[in-house]
Amino acid sequence: MATVDRVETLKAKHAALEAALQDETNRPHPNDAAIAELKRQKLRLKDTIKGLTQHNGVAAH
Repeated sequence: MATVDRVETLKAKHAALEAALQDETNRPHPNDAAIAELKRQKLRLKDTIKGLTQHNGVAAH
């Protein structure tokens, strides 16, 4: 059950990063370095989620 909780926590963080990315993108003068970093963080989370769901048989939503 702990894996399911971890995956859900990571998904929430992924969604928060997506919101931050949208906020930065919609600014009048977006910071390209910040956007790149947010995208890297999102990708790391996505890879972690994928690894946990495949390795532990947790259903991805």
